[in-house]
Amino acid sequence: MIILPAIDIKDGNCVRLLKGDFATVHKVADSYMETAKSFENAGASWIHMVDLDGAKEGKPVNGEIYLDVAKNTGLKVEVGGGIRSLDTVEYYVSRGIARVILGSVALKNPQIVVDAVKEYGDKISVGIDAKNGIVAAEGWLEDSQVNYIDLSLEMIKAGVKNIIFTDISKDGTLSGVNIEQLTALKNAAGDKCGITASGGVHNIEDIKACKKMGLYGAICGKSLYSGTLDLREAIEAAKNQ
Repeated sequence: MIILPAIDIKDGNCVRLLKGDFATVHKVADSYMETAKSFENAGASWIHMVDLDGAKEGKPVNGEIYLDVAKNTGLKVEVGGGIRSLDTVEYYVSRGIARVILGSVALKNPQIVVDAVKEYGDKISVGIDAKNGIVAAEGWLEDSQVNYIDLSLEMIKAGVKNIIFTDISKDGTLSGVNIEQLTALKNAAGDKCGITASGGVHNIEDIKACKKMGLYGAICGKSLYSGTLDLREAIEAAKNQ
């Protein structure tokens, strides 16, 4: 299992939100580059980066920051937020981004996911964010009537090999991952698609739980910034547990 430390960007700053609420934004680090390099020094191979402005506006806003990290660290960068077209996917992939996350577009225009997977294969991930099992979109500002497992199965049929599942009600709360929903998703996906847990990671026990479920990865944000999880320890547990 891989550990993906997270940096969310809003207005050029490293921030965190509580349950995706833009009114709760607070800065967690002074420099995105120093933060990324600290993750690399702790042994991380991947970094998960989200363009919060982009998610809200439906187009990339902080793209240069992600390209900077990809170019000037040894980290593999996965990026999400505001990616609504194949042109944007191409923009990121052709400039060294290792994986691009399609979120709202998976719900609203799944053909783009189909086309992206055909063109870029495992460089495409789909982010499925849900509250009470129902998918949300547009930076979590819009609700749908779609169940997260139903959408996941549709994406797997489209050839998606990596799904990032976020329980919105747990994101930024340090209340633990949603084991029940993650287990249900992992069981539905089987070996056809890797599942990454996002939202609620609190401590090393959450990492061990994700590893035990057979997940592909776990994204850690607030737990690292608040000190409830040590990145180096998490990476070791993900490898060896």
